[in-house]
Amino acid sequence: MPKAKGKTRRQKFGYSVNRKRLNRNARRKAAPRIECSHIRHAWDHTKSVRQNLAEMGLAMDPNKVVPLRKRKVKAMDVDVEVRPQELVRKPYVLSDLEAEASLPEKKGNTLSRDLIDYVRYMVENHGEDYKAMARDEKNYYQDTPKQIRNKINVYKRFYPAEWQAFVLSLKNTMEVE
Repeated sequence: MPKAKGKTRRQKFGYSVNRKRLNRNARRKAAPRIECSHIRHAWDHTKSVRQNLAEMGLAMDPNKVVPLRKRKVKAMDVDVEVRPQELVRKPYVLSDLEAEASLPEKKGNTLSRDLIDYVRYMVENHGEDYKAMARDEKNYYQDTPKQIRNKINVYKRFYPAEWQAFVLSLKNTMEVE
């Protein structure tokens, strides 16, 4: 929809603005943000992507670095080009990436506190009797005996050490009584 006549203001030129800095900052903001912090800190904005990656010891195109052998065509000695190895000026980036990749992955998935309490309550009061668990008043979601058994198995799989300690404590309380 067009604007009403006379409602637009004329833009005035900003003489006090440093155009060179403004354009440089606009170029940087327009470039995509590099997620990897090691590569981002070593990046040189004055160089191309290929030059930056070569300095870090990384490959721009993995197909050219590790070429696939073609079975039908046999290359002659004359046709094969030997590329000179590019100098790695920033080897610390590669070593940092390798160190980060060798770290064990964090276990991100855990069970909710409510589910843990629910499973512990059911096992404390009913042991292995899943039908009694299904009839229990704390079974708010009306889980069937098989669903309750599956929830207990999930708890066993996620926290095997805690499960063993829990079962031992239950046996100790049974022996005392």
